[in-house]
Amino acid sequence: MIASSRLAVVLVLGTTQTLAWASTYYLPAILADRIAGAIGTSSTHFFAAFSTALIVSALVGPRTGRTVDAIGGREVLAASNVIIAIGLVALAFARGQPTLWIAWLILGLGMGIGLYDTAFAALGRIYGVEARSAITGITVIAGFASTLGWPLTAWAARELGWRETCLAWAAANLLLGLPLNLLLLPKSPRATAPAQQDGNAAVVIDRSMAVLGFAFAVSWMVVAAMAVHLPRLLEAAGASSVEAVAAGALIGPAQVAARIAEASLLKRFHPMLSARLAVALHPIGAALLSCFGAGAASGAFTILHGAGSGILTIARGTLPLALFGPQNYGHRLGLLGAPSRVAMALAPVLFAMLIERFGAATLLFSSGLNIAALLALLMLPTRANTPAKR
Repeated sequence: MIASSRLAVVLVLGTTQTLAWASTYYLPAILADRIAGAIGTSSTHFFAAFSTALIVSALVGPRTGRTVDAIGGREVLAASNVIIAIGLVALAFARGQPTLWIAWLILGLGMGIGLYDTAFAALGRIYGVEARSAITGITVIAGFASTLGWPLTAWAARELGWRETCLAWAAANLLLGLPLNLLLLPKSPRATAPAQQDGNAAVVIDRSMAVLGFAFAVSWMVVAAMAVHLPRLLEAAGASSVEAVAAGALIGPAQVAARIAEASLLKRFHPMLSARLAVALHPIGAALLSCFGAGAASGAFTILHGAGSGILTIARGTLPLALFGPQNYGHRLGLLGAPSRVAMALAPVLFAMLIERFGAATLLFSSGLNIAALLALLMLPTRANTPAKR
């Protein structure tokens, strides 16, 4: 039976997005060292393959968005479950660097067509300009991807082994994600308007698109860097290892709480307000950390950063919809998301070098990036930019 209510769609996409993120993006944090050691390579080489996968996902994003604009997101998301499963099986049977790279190239393709941008585009096709609450809903649910995924992956790796863990996640994509996406999501009507069929003719990378793409790219670079280096940064600022880990554990709850606040308190305001608030919270937290020290303010910094990244995930989907409307929304998300994914791929290496050289002062650089994003967002109008009729 096709699920047609908004709640059912949100629950289905929230569940499948949680699975997709847990079995791809969040996998290396737990399995990188195990896999690298088992196949005779370094963790650095493993993360180089993972970063390349993110670049692959950026390259396929615009084409994926155009496909969703044309046929809807159900079939695309279902295909992503199959591709992710193939990539995970390839990873499970990796024996050296070549097969490791092949596995991550496949997983990069799966991430490019199966993560948030595609889900947001699918919601845009179903609900149009009314998709904001649904976008927020799936990010609230999928905000637990690391909270659930990391312990499950760690337990399975310890009890079964890392190869079997990859196979288990592959099975989950085929037995849970695939049927949920394919059978329980409503089928969107195929686009018939010429502008919808020809995304390249309709989507112009004008000043507003370029500014928004820049704001998303630099702010997501900071999010990706903190996801990898936050404990190390806090220790460089003077926190003990215990304090750093305890503070890092606050990110997930802060993200979810901020998304709930966006759904309940900020929903009456234009998404631009949410976006500006999201990029401002990291510099505010860094200022508190600088003024009061890591011992007193590491928790506050982590909560503010986590809240900002939580709201930013929603703004990534809702702000383009509010500024440009639902026409060619998927293609637009793909174009806007491509620089962000490349920035996210570069962030771990770049920030590792910065921390090694400058220590806690690296927060000046990350704060500067978010301030640049805020200035860019302040340059954008809040009125909808409706494409001219053809």
